[in-house]
Amino acid sequence: MTTNPDNPDGAAVVADGFGLKGPRGWAFRGITFEAAPGSLVAIEGPSGSGRTCLLLALSGRMKPTEGHADVAGLRLPRKMAAVRRLSALGPVPGVSDLDPALTVAEHLRERALLQRRFDGSLKMLLRSPAERRAAARARIDTALAAAGLDLDSLEKGERTSVRDLERLEALRLSVALALIGRPRLLALDDTDLKLSDADREEAWALLRSVAASGVTVLAVCSEAPRDALRISTTATTAQDPAAPGPRGKHARPEQPVQPGRQAQEAGPQAAGADTVPTSLTKVAAEDDTPKNSQTSQTSRSEKNDTNDPSTTNDTNDTTGKGKADALAEACRA
Repeated sequence: MTTNPDNPDGAAVVADGFGLKGPRGWAFRGITFEAAPGSLVAIEGPSGSGRTCLLLALSGRMKPTEGHADVAGLRLPRKMAAVRRLSALGPVPGVSDLDPALTVAEHLRERALLQRRFDGSLKMLLRSPAERRAAARARIDTALAAAGLDLDSLEKGERTSVRDLERLEALRLSVALALIGRPRLLALDDTDLKLSDADREEAWALLRSVAASGVTVLAVCSEAPRDALRISTTATTAQDPAAPGPRGKHARPEQPVQPGRQAQEAGPQAAGADTVPTSLTKVAAEDDTPKNSQTSQTSRSEKNDTNDPSTTNDTNDTTGKGKADALAEACRA
């Protein structure tokens, strides 16, 4: 695990029983770990296992429903706004996407203006326009260097459109934009998506260097590197089978057991009964014995041989109406 605990710029992250439940069930649950400032934390697992929800919850963008987490000593979910101020998002699809129509320079300039507008000190606002532009340029250059993005190496330099960037170049640009705000926590989604083996190694080398500078890095991935602190959402969603609700955003909500035939198939416990009458258990057990199956098969065979409608009616009454009457009588008892 890459750490730099002596750098005060990083944010320590501690989670204890952290969980988030949405309309379709638990996105993640039971997350417990500790990460020192300047750690590289890899959140791994298959798509749909709650990785992005965990990333956004730890960075103060989604409200958890169970447990708690501390980011730089700020308790979640109570201090979500404060956590957002010290954290920054890299690439997160649907949240912080790059605009393919804008150029690299336009993205950098817009982020610098937003940073000055919402995070500028009074002293900076009193400076001359030339001084403010120089300070913004210096901050951009520092972020680009930390992200390893050389504008001169791009096809059209800083005028290159985002749609023309390679996947690794777009990742570096997103990291640079996030680092302009000098965050203590950097969160990235789909870190290794659509990357070749060589590009994947470069991506992780980039994140290791960011973590080594003191910034705590949370990165969602399909497969975590060995030197990272690994948090698996797969293990989280698989544990505790008795926990209520489905897990993962693609899971179906549980369906209530209907009375009658479904309760007969699922058993009285599935219908929510606290106690099961002995007589009901006995009747259900007798109904499921091979004897009934043999009787049914014999009746069907006799029908084919004799073609006697009365025999068929008697059999249906025994296996259909007779079974329902027996169960109803047992329930009343």
